[in-house]
Amino acid sequence: MTPWAVLVSIAVLLASLISGKIRPATAFVTLAGLYLLAGLVDTSVLLAQYTNPALATLLLLLLVSLALERSPLLDWLSSRLLKGSPRFATARLMGTTAVLSAFLNNTAVVAAFLGAISRQSRIAPSRLLIPLSYASILGGVTTLVGTSTNLVVNSFYLNASGSELGMFQFALVGLPVALITFGVLLWRAQRLPHHHPEDTDEKLSYFLAADLHASSPMVGKSIEDNGLRRLEGLYLLEIERNGRLISPVGPDELLQPDDTLVFTGETNKVQALQRFPGLTLFGHQADDLLATNLVEVVISHESELPGKTLQEVDFRSMFSAGVVGIRRGQKRLEGQLGKIPLRVGDCLLLAVSADFRQHRNLDRNFHLLSGSFRRAQLNRRESLLTLSGFMAVIGLATVNLLPLFHGLMLLLAGLLVGKVLSVTELRRRFPFELWLVIGSALAIAQALESSGAAALLTDGMQAMFSGYGVYAAFIGCYLLTLLLTETVTNNAAAALAFPVAWSTAQAFGADPLPFVMAVAYGASACFLIPFGYQTHLMVYSPGRYRISDFLKTGLPVSLVYSAAVLTLTPLVFPF
Repeated sequence: MTPWAVLVSIAVLLASLISGKIRPATAFVTLAGLYLLAGLVDTSVLLAQYTNPALATLLLLLLVSLALERSPLLDWLSSRLLKGSPRFATARLMGTTAVLSAFLNNTAVVAAFLGAISRQSRIAPSRLLIPLSYASILGGVTTLVGTSTNLVVNSFYLNASGSELGMFQFALVGLPVALITFGVLLWRAQRLPHHHPEDTDEKLSYFLAADLHASSPMVGKSIEDNGLRRLEGLYLLEIERNGRLISPVGPDELLQPDDTLVFTGETNKVQALQRFPGLTLFGHQADDLLATNLVEVVISHESELPGKTLQEVDFRSMFSAGVVGIRRGQKRLEGQLGKIPLRVGDCLLLAVSADFRQHRNLDRNFHLLSGSFRRAQLNRRESLLTLSGFMAVIGLATVNLLPLFHGLMLLLAGLLVGKVLSVTELRRRFPFELWLVIGSALAIAQALESSGAAALLTDGMQAMFSGYGVYAAFIGCYLLTLLLTETVTNNAAAALAFPVAWSTAQAFGADPLPFVMAVAYGASACFLIPFGYQTHLMVYSPGRYRISDFLKTGLPVSLVYSAAVLTLTPLVFPF
């Protein structure tokens, strides 16, 4: 396989990731497998990448985080952060989120605050949720364990140099960058949309699809005669009939057998459909389904649901719940709910049965927004064991008394012995996709080196920036990483940008460390669009945001963040 063929295959990989039609794990594993068949990497080298010590440390940290995210500390904080004036409450929320995200999984931190923010009515959630997500990023860039991206970069750095990055090495630039960017974020937060539950747009946030049975007495009667124009809190948006949509729906429109009626409405007004005979919501009689508890959830980035429809996964059997409505930001979803491909960040309104809370796959698939259901939390003893153990591990790793991998392994063993975590839970929540992506990416980096493609990149970068100096090359690597993280996932961006940055540093005979840091900070700089970062997707629908809301807030944040990184990194880590 020629060097140019390798570079073309990398371009195809990038195109597939941007398209979103192929999952990152599938794309990376396939390319690594092709390189194995082509002889660019041998079996022992490929297997060694999946057991990279820094990658193993990342996996251990994510498993330990399963216990940390169930600590009542996060819920206790969420109930006390939103007091005082809106501006002060926003600043306190952002600061607390950043500090927690420096040491805990930022997805878990955002998930813990997401429900409390969505349920309160004193401050519009739309004023808080984007700052919450961005603050979790800014906190994460300050420590090695603050974000999976830093640990991914550490995996590549260990592979390339034989040494690891320090626990607080990122803070030398990350902390002042976070503080500078915080002021801009707090300023922009005051200009976010003000979506309160009583707002008109809010009342049209859910889309409810009801099928009309052929035997219903409503068949043959008009919309007006059936009383479908006088629904409190609900509005008949369209009718799907024989594969075509009727919209808008006139008052004289006659209902026909097997029509699908699509409503928009408030979650607490869904029961208005109970009085219409012969209506079923996703295969269940409206009166039976709506008599159960209503729970609002957000599809998580770990879920197996994205890309699939409710019909394909047999949602009812899988979760003992029926989907009453789906919401995706402020976008109207057309057609039958059961046939809509789901995405990460979609809000689902569920009518759950008594068995819903018994399902063990809830934490993996959903973040809870509202409803009487609450997941099990650690008791005081378990929480003390988990938090004190984790702080001890971080402290010992910081002063080089105990490697982070060893400490996390001992802590995980203690959590299993203390029955805070179970083997079943670890197996159910193990981050297989992340493991496959990073292990395969490390193998792909080896193939770039062995094929000569890395040398081509080195020559290309040297030719591109030879007239401008090493600082221009450094800026180029950062901007490349920034572009990738806005178009693909942050971890994939780090994996693709690292070999380029390392080769560029070698081409200029410079210390690779500032280029490595440029990749780390650039891969976390996802502020412009919601689709490149999991916490943005978590808040997208609960905040009723549009993509323009992220652009208006994220552009000044991204510009200030980037300027600070590009100024401070060479000063702290000289070329």
